[in-house]
Amino acid sequence: MKILEVTNVDFSMRQFLVPLMRALREEGHDVMGACADGPDLEVVRAEGFVVRAMPLVRSFSPLAQARAFLALRRLIKRERPDIVHAHMPISGLLARLAAWHSGVPVVAYTCHGFLFNQPGKLTRRVLARCLEWLAGRITDVYMTVSDEEAADARRLGIHPAPVSVGNGRDPAQFQPDPVARQAVRAELGVSPERIVVLAVSRLVRHKGYPELLRAMESVPNAELWVVGSRLTSDHGDDMGMSFAHAEVVLGDRLKRLGHRADVARIMAAADIFVLPSHFEGLPMSVIEAMLSGLPVVATDIRGPREQVVDGETGLLVTPGLAAPLARALQRLANNAVLRAKMGVAGRARACALYDERAVTARIVRLLTSPL
Repeated sequence: MKILEVTNVDFSMRQFLVPLMRALREEGHDVMGACADGPDLEVVRAEGFVVRAMPLVRSFSPLAQARAFLALRRLIKRERPDIVHAHMPISGLLARLAAWHSGVPVVAYTCHGFLFNQPGKLTRRVLARCLEWLAGRITDVYMTVSDEEAADARRLGIHPAPVSVGNGRDPAQFQPDPVARQAVRAELGVSPERIVVLAVSRLVRHKGYPELLRAMESVPNAELWVVGSRLTSDHGDDMGMSFAHAEVVLGDRLKRLGHRADVARIMAAADIFVLPSHFEGLPMSVIEAMLSGLPVVATDIRGPREQVVDGETGLLVTPGLAAPLARALQRLANNAVLRAKMGVAGRARACALYDERAVTARIVRLLTSPL
């Protein structure tokens, strides 16, 4: 079958969809992608996938969204896919509408987080909920990455049969690696005994960086490595001022590593992983950290609280506050035995629930079974 995978930006295509596209291709399907153009598509196209650049933007601009809808409809009418599989709230709505309007046999959607569950203006949240309900009427296969959002979709009548499919990463790529740990620490000039707290995410406010940077002031026996950058399409406050202040206060205990292609090596070199987000879907970075044998400190929100078993594979804290985050990080920084125990338990849990091949196989079955 011919399957079109649609998401918002090149970052999402590369980070979230490539494993699924590989799995679909291995099953003999003709797979292509569509999203906004960007440098991350070079890697996707290098694997032989055709990805069409679409004028998709992450905004509520009616004119911009009308242009994106028309472009998607033209693409779908030209390519005539058997299945359109859409992702992310806005691109997911437009792609499903364009697919339904064009008579595509199967319209599928994976929810990576509902906009109406995120902080924001009431009018925006009500509009997002209404649009999700309407789009659910034309969706044949409805998937979510988290159990809670599948329950939300069912409870709110968004779709009668939502399925939670999870997310996955390769346990052979992300795993404890003493050789990589030694090499990365040598490259960065960090001693073997130094406690390293690692954060991997986009540099945006809702990832909790202001709280994390303040919390690290109260964890003097550890340093913080930050991997990630800000996308050109990201909204909200710039984190430049927060990091500038933290660099003065933390000094050499803060290392900003920027975008890295070797995240698995960096994970192997750390001792604790932290993700103090205000909202999430089912974060890949937490799965990568668990597979790498790291205890995880995350906020008690949808997504992470499904992944992290509080007190067993990591610690859950209240979002938006520096003090409980500092206490959790200090507790782990002071206890090597607890870190090791949680790391082992976390990897076992991730291998059981978030193995990439098992997750993608489940999605392939759900996508292709209607036909």
